[in-house]
Amino acid sequence: MNLTAPTDTMNDLNRRTFVQRGSFAAMLAALGAVELRAQAQAPVEKKAAFTVNVAVIGLGPWGREIVNVLARTKEAKIVAICDTYGAMVRRTAENAPGAAQEGDYKKVLANKDVQAVVIATPTHQHKQLVTEALAAGKHVYCEAPLAHTVEDARAIAQVAKNTPTSVFQAGLQLRSDAQRHFLLQFVRSGALGKNLFARAQWHKKQSWRKASPNADREREINWHLRQEQSTGLVGEVGIHQVDNNSWFLRGLPTAVTGFGGILQWADGRTVPDTAQCVFEYPQGVNFIYDASLANSFDSDYEMIYGTDAAVMMRGGKAWMFKESDAPLLGWEVYARKDNFHKETGIALVANATKLVAQGEQVEDNTPAMTTSLQSALDAFLTNVNEVSGAVEDFKATFGDADKAALVKHLATVPRQPAASAQDGFEATVSVIKASEAVAKKTRIVFAKEWFQV
Repeated sequence: MNLTAPTDTMNDLNRRTFVQRGSFAAMLAALGAVELRAQAQAPVEKKAAFTVNVAVIGLGPWGREIVNVLARTKEAKIVAICDTYGAMVRRTAENAPGAAQEGDYKKVLANKDVQAVVIATPTHQHKQLVTEALAAGKHVYCEAPLAHTVEDARAIAQVAKNTPTSVFQAGLQLRSDAQRHFLLQFVRSGALGKNLFARAQWHKKQSWRKASPNADREREINWHLRQEQSTGLVGEVGIHQVDNNSWFLRGLPTAVTGFGGILQWADGRTVPDTAQCVFEYPQGVNFIYDASLANSFDSDYEMIYGTDAAVMMRGGKAWMFKESDAPLLGWEVYARKDNFHKETGIALVANATKLVAQGEQVEDNTPAMTTSLQSALDAFLTNVNEVSGAVEDFKATFGDADKAALVKHLATVPRQPAASAQDGFEATVSVIKASEAVAKKTRIVFAKEWFQV
């Protein structure tokens, strides 16, 4: 079994952050955009230091990025790395000194020192790895989408639900991002007026095909180009943006219409290189999503449009565009006016303690922010520590005979915000059906039972 994530897929897909350009910032300022930032957080009670022993399975570029983040995280100790392709293990080893280097994931799951595993393998391999990891008593972080079929995704969600003593987290990173939580409350407060529609895009000019001198290896690493193993652009890339929309609008899609085809890269692939979807939501709000490997203009972002304002979300930043007849919120009048290419706009710099006047040369002076991946992994480690401690304390006090009481107790344990198995399942079903709609160029109506675990 190949346990290697696509060699450069996640680097190319730029899952780490959304692209931000100076010229784009100037355009926003010229349009009178107000850049939103997360409010200063009150100091959180510092808990006792802890360490979680973690293994990473799947060491393609995204898996290696996960290792890099964990290596910089004091709460994580990487005790094992695993991939069936030896070169990936060797390439990763320098960032995980002392970690066991494995080619067989079963050895990782049998390792008693491993408390938690992060699964970053190709999507179609997730079910076997997740179910075996949970059966082995490990806590599991599984990249999104959960699976390439609804049946496999449901199987993962069911096992996670039936293993309450283990933390399961889906890799929907935005669910742990402090900036998105701030924006969530802002959007839900009604500041945009009545929600009208939403849209998002992901544009990259690239083939999405990876090269290897070995024909078998090349086929393995290009699994995402085959419909029988991949959820396509909408699923492998767009799931984060689709999930963000459902989360912000507090609803699940009722139908999806898909379009697209292989318009640029006719190289034997069966997955479209250009796709558009229209997701229908309750109350008549539609979400338009488009992705393309044939044109890179305007990169990627998400928009929500209301009767009073629109909000654009792009990576760790967001901007509000107010309608001329929108009521005054109050705080806008205190915002500082800065010059961008001789145009005047109102700007707040995300995660900064002061405003930045950039003048003629627009530069990104934003301080380094915690990435959504870092936030998601931090939440996972914290939740693993909390749940593990709660299980140990309960068993030490009451024994382990009363399983129902233990489950009830675990439901009261405070946890950091993170994507649950249900969240991951619902998002996965949404994009699998959207990918089917794109392939068939048709409209699919969602049945409510499709989202039930």
